Amino acid sequence: MTETPKQPDHEPEGSDAEDAIAASEATAPDATGAGAGADADADADADADAETSVVPVADADAETSVLPAADAEAPTSVLPEASAPPAAPGEADASATPAPGARSRLAAFARRRRVPLAIVGGMLAFALLGTGAVFAGASVAAPAPTVAAVADVETETATPTPTGRATPAAAVAAGRIRTCSVADRAADGRLGAMQAQVVNAATGEVLYDRGGTQPSRTASVMKVLTSAAALNVLGPDYRATTTVVKGSEPGSVVLVGGGDVTLSRTPSGTQTVYPGAAHLDDLAAQVRAAWAADPSNPPLTKLILDASYFGGDEWQASWDTVEREDGYMPNIAALMVDGDRDNPAKETSWRSTDPIGRAGDAFASALGGISSVERGTASAGAAQLGQVSSPTVAQLVDKALVVSDNTVAEMLARLVAIKTGSGNTFDAINAGVLQGLGAYGIDTAGIQVVDGSGLSDFNAVPPSYLTRLFVKINAREGNLGALMDGLPVSGQRGSLSYSDRFSGDNAVADGAVSAKTGWINTGYTLSGVIRAQDGSTLTFAIYALGDVSDDAKQAIDTLTTGFFLCGDNLSNQ
Repeated sequence: MTETPKQPDHEPEGSDAEDAIAASEATAPDATGAGAGADADADADADADAETSVVPVADADAETSVLPAADAEAPTSVLPEASAPPAAPGEADASATPAPGARSRLAAFARRRRVPLAIVGGMLAFALLGTGAVFAGASVAAPAPTVAAVADVETETATPTPTGRATPAAAVAAGRIRTCSVADRAADGRLGAMQAQVVNAATGEVLYDRGGTQPSRTASVMKVLTSAAALNVLGPDYRATTTVVKGSEPGSVVLVGGGDVTLSRTPSGTQTVYPGAAHLDDLAAQVRAAWAADPSNPPLTKLILDASYFGGDEWQASWDTVEREDGYMPNIAALMVDGDRDNPAKETSWRSTDPIGRAGDAFASALGGISSVERGTASAGAAQLGQVSSPTVAQLVDKALVVSDNTVAEMLARLVAIKTGSGNTFDAINAGVLQGLGAYGIDTAGIQVVDGSGLSDFNAVPPSYLTRLFVKINAREGNLGALMDGLPVSGQRGSLSYSDRFSGDNAVADGAVSAKTGWINTGYTLSGVIRAQDGSTLTFAIYALGDVSDDAKQAIDTLTTGFFLCGDNLSNQ
């Protein structure tokens, strides 16, 4: 649906992870230097008297990073075990088991020196964890100190599919303790059945994951995939062309639709909802001049409408017809004017059930003298009398993204399907868009593309696909710079600048979030790029699915702001 101000985000056209500390716990040295094979009595003493070493944080409200002392069940190192060098002649083996008397003396010494040993142990553990890789970060959700664990992230290893789709490198699991929690924000009931993933764009690390590999409906975030496919298949400079050719009957011409939904019936020079749109009066002037240039032509009286460039049904079966009535989506045809809006100056406006007929009537009026309008097809090799072209794909992508124009998104998806040879119907969109996405090298297994706009409940894309695609969009790979430039920006541009987005406490992230919004009756979504407070760049996707209400948008913004505040210190706990 179209996302317009004060309208719901309805398009104004609108798991388990691999633990970073692994099986080395059985053999890695503990913080006091005793090996994993040390005497059981010493282990018992350590269990009885152990104290935790706490790394203090600068803020009383910050989440504390706690390093556990040696324990039989706790991992003792996050570093790979190193091979010990051979002992020099005359030196004692550091891993040798001490004599019983020595054990007793060591235990007694440890009990008398609990605090100093805890501090030393903590310092050693700090060093082992990677030269200062452990540091305290402010918690944006939970004020009480908690034990910070290595992020429980999901590591996705894609496998080749029978279709030969490109397989990406495995996702990189977060490898250090991160302490900035968004747990309270993520627990907001307004998010419904929430799925989310956050990735560090520079390192590829998955910092946060909640159902990130599960394909689900995207709402208008689907327009990101449609746009990426169009920029690859069609290119940013491609334009759709509407032509008029001479008819096979005397006194007839054929208006041939080329898929340009932006063609306008308003006078040339008039600003429409589609910047750079062509106008019917310009096309009619070309036709009249060409017709008059041939004295053998009889008076022009008949107009034939050829919309055969798109085939199949004009309305996708899974769409609710209320979308047409409410002015968010037209029937999809290769020939229409102003996105078939009843009011060509309004983003959201009632749409008819006959966009082809509406376009024909408007062109007949512009030509003058037409007494008959009918449907048909142009003859092969017919002489061309005039043509006009749509805005470029780069301009269309901007329109599809910034205000979530459904009509343009469907135009792009259908043109991609035709260009790839998949076909010219709704059923061809899936194969066409997936082929268009193939150049980006991200596995598309599990993705289902029912339409170009995201209006269907049957679209399915995992958040993990979006986080990886946005890494490439942020890097402006190939032609994706046009997509990056077209995104709404929090508090500044498009559907993220409306008064109900990133307001109040969330205004701290104004200008820092470039993302595509989405809304259908069964969910709200947001996915894009965050320039975090700590200077890191994150890619993210959030789905709030189910029976959610309009205020899910604010809950999504609040969670996104939490990601912004945490940055690379975002904890998966």
